[in-house]
Amino acid sequence: MAARVLDGKAVAAAIRGELAEEVERLAAAGRRPTLAAVLVGDDEASHIYVGSKQRAAERSGIGSRRVELPADASQQDVLAAVAELNADDGVHGILVQLPLPDGLDPVAVQDAIDPAKDVDGLHPENAGRLLRGDPRFAPCTAIGIVELLRREKVPVEGSHVVIVGRGLLVGRPLAVLLSAKAPGANATVTLCHTGTSDLAGFTRQADVLVAAAGRPAMITPGMVKPGAAVVDVGNHRVDGRIVGDVAPEVAEVAGALTPVPGGVGPMTVALLLANTVAAARQG
Repeated sequence: MAARVLDGKAVAAAIRGELAEEVERLAAAGRRPTLAAVLVGDDEASHIYVGSKQRAAERSGIGSRRVELPADASQQDVLAAVAELNADDGVHGILVQLPLPDGLDPVAVQDAIDPAKDVDGLHPENAGRLLRGDPRFAPCTAIGIVELLRREKVPVEGSHVVIVGRGLLVGRPLAVLLSAKAPGANATVTLCHTGTSDLAGFTRQADVLVAAAGRPAMITPGMVKPGAAVVDVGNHRVDGRIVGDVAPEVAEVAGALTPVPGGVGPMTVALLLANTVAAARQG
């Protein structure tokens, strides 16, 4: 029996609709949420990603701005662009699209963003607040997964969640979010990675398995507990197709599974917009 689809595309559309209502209320009060993106260089994928984020913002009534810098921009040029957006009261959220060209330090750029406008949730102040249990913004993919599980009524509280991947965008913040004593969380979380000995021994214990290691089809059916909910964060182009970190055959074992594309990706964008609206509300 095929797994139930965890439809991130549909859930994200519902979130954007809810956001549109709040955006109009804020706009009527003279505070339309606005998201600014800084693009450095000519990376085609980065331009596509930023364009899709801006279109999603506009569909929800959120204002958008784009600051484009050439590939030979200096570190100081990028920091100056960020400083200008920090000082602009009409901008509520700032994202710097990665990867940056060689020679630029992405950590220094991320650290330069005003924490109150850091809608990617990567500034050390926001990371610290998340760990303390007092989050302002969490990384969008991580909080998007939490919201998808909640809205699709996947049992999390008291469950064993196994996350494969320890990155700053997904694995680490998601472990903090799902282990927190909070509604939609309160799980027992095991954080694994590609260097974990007997990885399958851990993944087969998972009631909820999150694959975020960045390796195509690394999670195979024999690594999944029958009936488990599986969240596939991967996004890879292989032989002209988009595939995830989870092999397609897992659908015959899992109880629920996110599609690729159409699962986690739309949720990431929706929660970026939600963070932008929250920044405007708080500001």
